[in-house]
Amino acid sequence: MQIGVISDTHGNLAGWERAWDLGLGESQVIVHCGDLLYHGPKFTPAEGYAPKDLAAAINACEQPVLIARGNADSDVDQLVLDVPIQSPYVFTVVDGFRLLATHGHLMPPDDLTRLAERWRIDFLLTGHLHTPFVRPIGRGLHINPGSVTYPLGEAGSLRRPTFCLIRDGEPVIVDVETGETLIAIA
Repeated sequence: MQIGVISDTHGNLAGWERAWDLGLGESQVIVHCGDLLYHGPKFTPAEGYAPKDLAAAINACEQPVLIARGNADSDVDQLVLDVPIQSPYVFTVVDGFRLLATHGHLMPPDDLTRLAERWRIDFLLTGHLHTPFVRPIGRGLHINPGSVTYPLGEAGSLRRPTFCLIRDGEPVIVDVETGETLIAIA
């Protein structure tokens, strides 16, 4: 079983397609942690910016795509999507794993961690920071897949466009330009 986790695409079809080719497309479920189509006022449109085409690619997915609403997502975005943007949380169980996805902009990380521990979450999935990480929390892991569009990692090695694959309960953060695994929990 594989779960694909992506966030902060900001309308970048090219980033989505690279992630798709590197394993996102082989996932049985895809979780998007928000900021799906719009680039927001802080960024100029990235190379590959094609929000209508990205919406069409998501609509064409045969596997379920679960989307948590981000701070750059709006009601207008829902007009071009066939799948609902859920707000502010997506809670689901996939292959026995309890997942809680949220963009991460509404609640401080410590509060999210307490919520995840209370709900016995295996994978807390957030975006917003555009910085990939995998951190232990309680009985599970807090995962931020980074961004395929605007990487903001402070460490040079993490300032790369990334997404995450959770294969049989083991997460890996993948660089979409090189296919290299940047972070893995073994």
